[in-house]
Amino acid sequence: MYKNKPDSQTGENYEEKVIQVSRVSKKTKGGNKIGFSVLVVVGDKKGQVGVALGKATDVLSAMKKGIKKAKKKFIKVPMDGTTIPFSIQCKRGAGVVLLKPAPKGSGVIAGGPVRAVVEAAGIRDISSKILGSENKASSVYATFEALRQIARIVEIKGIKLRSIADVEAEEEKKRALLQEKAKHHHKKSPEGGSRKRREQDKKPTKKSGQPQRKGKKPNTNQKPAGKVVKPKPKPDKISEETKTGKPKK
Repeated sequence: MYKNKPDSQTGENYEEKVIQVSRVSKKTKGGNKIGFSVLVVVGDKKGQVGVALGKATDVLSAMKKGIKKAKKKFIKVPMDGTTIPFSIQCKRGAGVVLLKPAPKGSGVIAGGPVRAVVEAAGIRDISSKILGSENKASSVYATFEALRQIARIVEIKGIKLRSIADVEAEEEKKRALLQEKAKHHHKKSPEGGSRKRREQDKKPTKKSGQPQRKGKKPNTNQKPAGKVVKPKPKPDKISEETKTGKPKK
């Protein structure tokens, strides 16, 4: 895997990632012919990305061929700030990929193959999901096709996109507004409450003579403090016969 390798002709730094290396054998008259195929992703992290497959008898030659082909297949990826302008679901072959824009600071939420393509293109905030085959090559080609479709839709519909500088300026304005609101609120209630409420809290109540907060009612069900009087036990009923010893008339 190569990273930030400068191009000998243009002098620009490109990020080159090897996604998959496959060993291929072919039956011929003289015997087995062994070769290698390498899937490569190349990008400048400024909105350009390309994907290609290089084939050769050794891995190094296959990588060089793949990088050369990927640079010829560069596409321009439209970005709204640090993310994509809208969500899209794309299917190519057995690979199905869902890409969604994400707020600034969320980062790249994606699997290995999708992450390689997205980071090479320079997208910083995005969320994705692989819905189709788990084959790396299928997911890479589906992601590349999704970015190509986004570029086509933006060009046809004429969608206006914001640069990173515009997004940062909007965030600074929001931050300044929040700071002004916080200062205004602090001046209005320096002690943590309104003036009217503080005066109501200081007023004493009639019964206890202690300040009582608004919204709380005094408890009227409390019993007065003092000695607890226990009820006397009732005497047993005794008949007149047992008292006098004479039968009742």
